[in-house]
Order: sequence, then structure tokens, then C-alpha cells
Amino acid sequence: MKEKLEQLQSLALQEVGQAQTMQEINEIKIKYLGKKGPLTEVLRGMGGLSAEERPIIGKLANDVRETIGKEIAEKEEVLKGKEMEQQLKAEQIDVTLPGKPSLKGNRHPLTKIIEQIEDVFIGMGFEIAEGPEVEADYYNFEALNLPKEHPARDMQDSFYITDEILMRTHTSPVQIRTMLNKNGEVPVKIICPGKVYRRDDDDATHSHQFIQIEGLVVDKGIKMSDLKGILLNFAREMYGEDTKIRLRPSFFPFTEPSAEVDVSCMMCGGDGCRVCKNTGWIEILGAGMVHPKVLENAGYDSEKYSGFAFGLGIDRIALIKYGIEDIRNLYTNDLKFLKQFKRV
Repeated sequence: MKEKLEQLQSLALQEVGQAQTMQEINEIKIKYLGKKGPLTEVLRGMGGLSAEERPIIGKLANDVRETIGKEIAEKEEVLKGKEMEQQLKAEQIDVTLPGKPSLKGNRHPLTKIIEQIEDVFIGMGFEIAEGPEVEADYYNFEALNLPKEHPARDMQDSFYITDEILMRTHTSPVQIRTMLNKNGEVPVKIICPGKVYRRDDDDATHSHQFIQIEGLVVDKGIKMSDLKGILLNFAREMYGEDTKIRLRPSFFPFTEPSAEVDVSCMMCGGDGCRVCKNTGWIEILGAGMVHPKVLENAGYDSEKYSGFAFGLGIDRIALIKYGIEDIRNLYTNDLKFLKQFKRV
């Protein structure tokens, strides 16, 4: 029994010394110190020894187990150190090498314009409202004084999904939804930014999908002069303190009276240039006093309350502000084009 234990110890220490990997060490540990290992078998056979031999063989067996375990632990430390050294060597970084450039994105020019306009109107006490892009015909047309077969519907050739559902042609439905949610309460003072869709042929100045921001104010005693003051302040915040505006009579079914709004050309200061076609003015939006029928459709007493609304195309504002000649550049995801606006 004693010779067998000494032989086991010798074999185990020899295998530990030859081990080159942690996997081999683990296999040796299981082989000699596991529940089914030879040391365990020796201890189980001690029942056949005499009373004088048992303590001697038992002590020797424990000494052998301890010696093998100690050698295995020391070998593990050595192998772990080697593995760590190899890993560090494999992952070594030459700090003298030039770094790889990190490509950073930047906000799209349309996003910048939207955020700038939102900041201007929030500064004047407006709130931002949103609504669905897939809209009911009622909110998109009928509630805005555009009943079925109204000829003005042709001005906004539409993408219909069903007879009563379409892709919204303007953000004005958000105004109706907001007023209905207010249940006749005032004031209403909102802007509604969002995508709109019309069946236009895509060219340098038109797109089937573009972005609008519309504004709405409803309260007691709202006048056309209030509208002009708001729009003048907006124009000066966007284009400079010397900017002027003019209102030209126009027609929109949902406002009465209605006006097209021009700003003095920011390129030439109103003297006339290529951008403004030598007129000194650039059209930027449509506006007017909310039609009484629209107020009534939204649950407001038109004898008691009045309001104004305006709408502008963000794409057009971007074209003017940044001197972009083709609206399609805003939607092609051309990185060379978009990189121009990193610091704008």
C-alpha cells in the first residue's frame, strides 16, 4: 500500500511537471484527486489493513494528496501567468501608430432649420403639437372647410389609401385635432412640424414628400395685426433684424382673409438679385385669419373667438437659407453634400 502511494505521487508529479496548458492540469487534477481517482481507491481499501497500519497509511495518503495538490496549484499559477503574458502580447498596441479617424455625424440641414424655427416660436409662447401622417379625410379636408368635390382639393393632389384615409397633404389636421382636444378652451397657441405628402413630380423645387410647420393661435380679440407682428418677429429672428415682410392678398379655404407672406431678400437686402428674381422679395409662407367655419367645426364659437394660422415649407426655407439649388439634395443622403453643413 505504501509503495503504491509513493508510486502514485511520483507519477502525478511527473505529469504535472510535463503539463503545458490549463486543460492538461485540470485533467491531472481530476485523474489523481477526483472521486474516482487512485487515491480515493486506496483510502477505500484501508478497511482491510490492520489497526497498526491504518494511521500510518492514512497519514501517508493525506501527505500524498497534499503534495500533489500543492504542485498542481503552483503549476496553475505558472500557466496562468504564461497565458496572461501571451494575451497581453497578442493585444499589444503600438501607441506610436497614427489613430484611425472617428467619423462623426451631424444634424441634417432640415433638422437644423426645424429646431431653429421651433426655438423662435417657443420663445414667443407657442407649444409644439403633433399628429398622424396617415390621416382621415375629415380632418385633412372637411373640417378645414374643404367638403367633398370642393375644387380647391385639386390644389393638393393626394395619396389616398381608401376613400376616407389618405397621407396628409398638410399639417393643418393637427390644428383641428388640437382644438377638438381643447374642448373649446383658450388660448390655443401651437406650431405643428411634420412630413406631408402630395402627388407632385419630383424636380429641383418640388417633392412628393416634404416638411411643413404650421402655426395656430385662437383666443378672444385676435386680429390680423397680431399675425403680422408674430411673422415679422419670426422673419427677423431667422434672417436678421433688418428683414422686412409684406402680405399680399391670396386665397385659402381655411382662412379668411388670406395672404401670401414675403420677406425682403436676405441675399441682396431687397435690391434685387438672382435669388429673388430681381424683385427684392422672397415668398416664404401662407397665412390668414382662421375661417369661422373651421372654428365652428372644432367646437369654438366664431362670434366669441377668432384666430390666425400660417404655414411654411421647411424645404423652401432651407433652400433659401443655405443657397441650395435642388430640393432633391436634401433627400438623397449624399454624405459629400451633407458634410457641408457640419459647422452651419
